[in-house]
Amino acid sequence: MNDEMDMEEGGVVKQFMFVNRKAPYGTIYALEGLEVVLISAAFEQDVSMAFIDDGVYELKKGQDTKALGQKNFSPTYRALEGYDIEKLYVEKESMEARGLTEDDLLVDVIVLDRAEMAAKMDEQDVLISF
Repeated sequence: MNDEMDMEEGGVVKQFMFVNRKAPYGTIYALEGLEVVLISAAFEQDVSMAFIDDGVYELKKGQDTKALGQKNFSPTYRALEGYDIEKLYVEKESMEARGLTEDDLLVDVIVLDRAEMAAKMDEQDVLISF
C-alpha cells in the first residue's frame, strides 16, 4: 500500500496510471484507453496518464483523420481536466525522437525524462498499458 493514499468516503484511493504507447489511429488502443480513463474518473481514483513511444502522437495538435475515415478523438484530451484528470506525463526522449516539442501538443503536460518516468510509474498502485 502506498503511504500517500487518501481516505475518501471510507474507501482507499489508489493511484492508477494509464500508459499510452501506441499511435492514435490504426488500432483501437488509443481510443479504448481514453474511454477507460474517462470511465475510471467516475470512481474517484487518483488517475494519471503517461505518453511514451508513439503514444506521444495522441496529443499532437492538428490531427486530420479524414483520409483515414475515422473520427478525430484528440479534442477529448482537452476535456480530461473537467474529469479531474490533470496529470498527463510525456516522456521527453519519446517526444524528441519524434521531432515534437511541448508546443506541438494540444494540452499542458509534465515532461519527464526516462528515469523520472520510471520513478513515477513505480509510485503507482496500478499500471494499465494501451
